[in-house]
Amino acid sequence: MRKYLKFALLFLLAIFIFWFFGRNLDWQEVSTSLRKGNPWYLVLAVLIICIGYLLRAVRWQVLLEPITPSSLKELFATTTVGFAAIFLIGRAGEIVRPMWLPMRDRRVRPSAALVTLGLERVFDLAALACFFSVNLLWFTPPPGREEEFDKVAILGILMLGGVFLGFAALIVYQRNSPKVIEWTSRIIDRRFLPKRIQKLILNLLKHLSSALAILQDWRETLLVSFWSFMLWLAIAVPTYLVLLAYDGTITMADSLFIMGFAVVSSVVPTPGGAAGAFHTATAASLLFLRQDMRREDAVAVAIAMHLVYFAPAIFFGLYYFAHGDISIERFRSLLSSEHAVEEIESDAPNIGSESTL
Repeated sequence: MRKYLKFALLFLLAIFIFWFFGRNLDWQEVSTSLRKGNPWYLVLAVLIICIGYLLRAVRWQVLLEPITPSSLKELFATTTVGFAAIFLIGRAGEIVRPMWLPMRDRRVRPSAALVTLGLERVFDLAALACFFSVNLLWFTPPPGREEEFDKVAILGILMLGGVFLGFAALIVYQRNSPKVIEWTSRIIDRRFLPKRIQKLILNLLKHLSSALAILQDWRETLLVSFWSFMLWLAIAVPTYLVLLAYDGTITMADSLFIMGFAVVSSVVPTPGGAAGAFHTATAASLLFLRQDMRREDAVAVAIAMHLVYFAPAIFFGLYYFAHGDISIERFRSLLSSEHAVEEIESDAPNIGSESTL
């Protein structure tokens, strides 16, 4: 009942954002603007997004390599099913991927899938920050608005510095994980947390340390960084193509600026892949750069971009869900908080010294 109530509240939040987003809009004009897009650019954008899902699966395989072997085919299927779930039910669908993959590939434990997805988010954030910050360093402001953008280069430098500091902190944690885990064990034991929650926290820290072992190998780190760069390039180019489909004067720098706001807004946990929040942020960032653009045109671009990002995942995800040899009952069982915790608790790596890493 609590899960249904949470979903209902998030659904109502999405409706409110949509109302706020769509108020005072001429939706007939939005529909007309939406149909004006260059279909060739839009089709090419969709094809590149499909390649992006494959690149995400390749990177996931590299992240899993220090822990367990895995199948690229099953990783691609799981990735598309996961993103289809995010579109249908919101960010709560994130749990689908670490719970779906072990049923397709028995070699992968849910805990290993969960931790590597956490590490995936680290590289995603770092790659997005690098794309966004480097773009700010050489960003050319619209004519007559130079004063509004005079500090963006400083912001870009700060973001790049944050990326390097974040990775330095992860390396320090990985090298000192036995001490950190022991210290954490003492602290949470004094907080009178239930033993089960304590075990869950410690096992996640152990799995995180195992996954971060990739940072000790420069070859593996560069490989993951390379695939992360290629993945975000496969997102940046379609973003540019969608904008180009509706505005032939748009620049790649403008598209990277808009992509940053669009992707950050997608973390809002509403059904429909952050529906409403994504459209509001995308349209607002586009209007911020192009003050001469009509609001209806900006909204049409935001809708088209959202469909390009998620439509391929829905198609592939539903296909794999329909044709997968998956026990629906076991899947529902794994998605319950109780069984998810049990899966994560089991099979934790033994970290007693640096040599075990």
